[in-house]
Amino acid sequence: MLLAIDVGNTNLTLGIYEGDSLGPRWRLATDHERMPDEYGLQFVGLLSHVGQHVEDISGICLASVVPPLTSKIVQACNSYLNCDPLVVDAGVKTGVRVRYENPKEVGADRIADATAVQRLYGGPACVVDFGTATTFDAISKEGDYLGGAIAPGIEIAAEALFIRAAKLPRVDLQRPPHAIGSNTVHAMQSGLLFGYVALVEGMVERFRKELGNDMRVIATGGLAEILAVETEVIEVVAPWLTLDGLRIIWDMNR
Repeated sequence: MLLAIDVGNTNLTLGIYEGDSLGPRWRLATDHERMPDEYGLQFVGLLSHVGQHVEDISGICLASVVPPLTSKIVQACNSYLNCDPLVVDAGVKTGVRVRYENPKEVGADRIADATAVQRLYGGPACVVDFGTATTFDAISKEGDYLGGAIAPGIEIAAEALFIRAAKLPRVDLQRPPHAIGSNTVHAMQSGLLFGYVALVEGMVERFRKELGNDMRVIATGGLAEILAVETEVIEVVAPWLTLDGLRIIWDMNR
């Protein structure tokens, strides 16, 4: 049984694989202050909650874009799960050729996404990841990672409005009744939700001009399902795409 772990700036995502099938999965808040023992006890608790045991874990594949947390998670896995994780970084087989000017600048999660798209959906493709940042990744027909675009995430934008504008409240990301908000909360929700939908549609159109009309659009990340229902340009919603990529990378490096 494989445990896949994706450490992001906002969320820590975990999933258990038996063969190619994703079983129990969790999306937790990333806590930069938590110690290795705390993470280890949390992992054990999650496994126990779904009737699994530490002894059931035969491997761990880890992607992290938070360097200070990487060593903590590795230590937690060694101490509490009795397993040394495969950390996705330079030297790990992914099956993806990175065409970025400096490949080391590409986050491990984006490489895992590209690996999953290459194997599960094929290229050319645009992966829209709704995380701390909203990222757009371009995958060529041959499965190469070409690069992409990075914009502030929708939750960052919402928090910035609350912090920087004295009269604007903190709002939940929900669909307002109309695009024209009749009160401040609805106006903010409209700007955030529909504004980001327009961002996605505009960026997808620009990517399509460069990758071709047969480009597929795959959305992932914690907010993918909320945004996807508001636009027709997203063809596939794969909220656990990064974990799927980690599972494939694990199989390639066994």
